[in-house]
Amino acid sequence: MPVPTLTWENDALRLIDQTSLPEAYQFIVCRDVKAVAEAIVNLRVRGAPAIGVAAAYGVVIAAQEAIAQNADFDAHVAKSIQKLAQTRPTAVNLFWALERQEEVVAEAAGRSPAEKRDLLLKEAQEIFEDDKRICRQIGRHGAELLSSRSTVLTHCNAGGLATADYGTALAVVYAAVEAGKQVAVYADETRPLLQGSRLTAWELNQSGVDVTVICDSMAAAVLRDKNIDSVVVGADRIAKNGDVANKIGTYGLALLAHAHQVPFYVAAPLSTIDMKRASGVQIPIEERATEEITRGMGRQTAPNGIQVYNPAFDVTPNHLVTAIITEKGVAKGNYAEAFARWFE
Repeated sequence: MPVPTLTWENDALRLIDQTSLPEAYQFIVCRDVKAVAEAIVNLRVRGAPAIGVAAAYGVVIAAQEAIAQNADFDAHVAKSIQKLAQTRPTAVNLFWALERQEEVVAEAAGRSPAEKRDLLLKEAQEIFEDDKRICRQIGRHGAELLSSRSTVLTHCNAGGLATADYGTALAVVYAAVEAGKQVAVYADETRPLLQGSRLTAWELNQSGVDVTVICDSMAAAVLRDKNIDSVVVGADRIAKNGDVANKIGTYGLALLAHAHQVPFYVAAPLSTIDMKRASGVQIPIEERATEEITRGMGRQTAPNGIQVYNPAFDVTPNHLVTAIITEKGVAKGNYAEAFARWFE
């Protein structure tokens, strides 16, 4: 495990504060639901799988609040789940994890609050452990797509910082390295919040993987000039037909990869596949604060009063996706058919 992104310690959720990286490697401890929600909204914890795990533990914290306050247990937990569900709209893992916790409460009807809390903690820990196992399986399947010497281009952060273990897209890299392959990574900086340069580069460097940071606008030249073997990215939600919602800029990168005949791989757990959304058109796209662009990293970078469009994600159509890598294997085209088979 490259970094301990999130852990459950002393009845609280302990998180790496990813907003402080790479300047400072520090942790925050969430002891109430408000703190968990704030951490998700403000990207102290981020990445679809990690958000789901954090939210699952957030429900445990809600249970502890209800017991401490002698409140109506089910009502307080339900209200807290609603609060957590409103933090970020695009990553489907958030809602998947909260639904699992809702089912726990429903099935525990008639039990004591303490028993319900323990069942919720057991479920959160299972979600955490499942994510660790799934990351390793994604890595093993994806590593088979890389040659003995590979150069990979990635976007945003889909590594240990985005999951409970060593990631989705970066799991492919880590597993390949562990298998004895030589892998070098080019990391898009990922505007406007620089998750690629602040997080992916930091994480890969911590793990001893060869990494080079580039500005997003350099991707086309790098694909042309640097012998890139593949592009590997994560996902926040995948529609039934294989359309992929991921960090803004992913769609452009997929177009560039297609133009340069470079394979474009998406690595994500089954929990990121939303079979209720027929296509990417139906995926909700989060828009974030204008200040992320006008005052990037705290410095004014645009005129006062200027109009800003700041979607956090975009959708890559399935025809630009060479393969989707999950814990169940690798799908190449015919995504709806592969997904249906995997979910069966």
